[in-house]
Amino acid sequence: MEEQIFVYFIGTAGSGKTHLTKAFSDYLEFKKIGHIIVNLDPGADELPYEPDVDVRERFTLEGIMEKYKVGPNGAQIIGADLVGTIADDLKDDIELYDAKIVLVDTPGQMELFTLRRSGEVIVRSFGRENGVVVFLFDPIVSKTPSGFVSLVFMASSSIFRLNLPQIPVLSKVDVLEEREVETIVRWSSDPEELYSDLTLESDKTLSLELFLMLKDSGLFRPLIPVSAVTGQGMDDIYDGIQEVFYGGEDLERIFG
Repeated sequence: MEEQIFVYFIGTAGSGKTHLTKAFSDYLEFKKIGHIIVNLDPGADELPYEPDVDVRERFTLEGIMEKYKVGPNGAQIIGADLVGTIADDLKDDIELYDAKIVLVDTPGQMELFTLRRSGEVIVRSFGRENGVVVFLFDPIVSKTPSGFVSLVFMASSSIFRLNLPQIPVLSKVDVLEEREVETIVRWSSDPEELYSDLTLESDKTLSLELFLMLKDSGLFRPLIPVSAVTGQGMDDIYDGIQEVFYGGEDLERIFG
């Protein structure tokens, strides 16, 4: 079997990971590129797609609450850790499919994947050299300079924790006005303009210090505007994956 590419969708709760996973799956289906979807969230109630590999077949949030006598928050932490214990089993399930690309829908609370040990275990088991992260910037949080800086920090922390290349995207752009999208994308491409807007905020000291640390570390990268509703940005995500693994060569030709 050819090496598979693992695309991890990561972002804060409510940023639209699951629906973007579905939208990108639809895009790959249209391009006739073989792929599967893996759901790593044992607490997912309803999904807009039918996962090919699903942790809920082994345990669910409700089952964990009943077995360990914990509340929802405790169950989410236990569930995140349990995912790491079945990493090799999940990899075996994935290898049963003749899929070129594996879309990995991570838990709603991003820290359950990026900060817990299980995230590293999953990435290592699936193959770090074959992985790439699509990191979602929440559109509402991104609308303020300080909120945008906080998301750059979170995106950077996931790079350090998982040690994977990253494709940063501004999600749900269909809920923003065009000028808001332009401003946010401009901030990502021109940190100096972001700095100017940060200085206009009333409580700015901490944000400015964090901004300078991120800028000096070279952690600002241009965002790709995407929408799971309209399909905007799917080509750009696809191109980003090509660039990471094949220097821009077309995956359709490579996998054809």
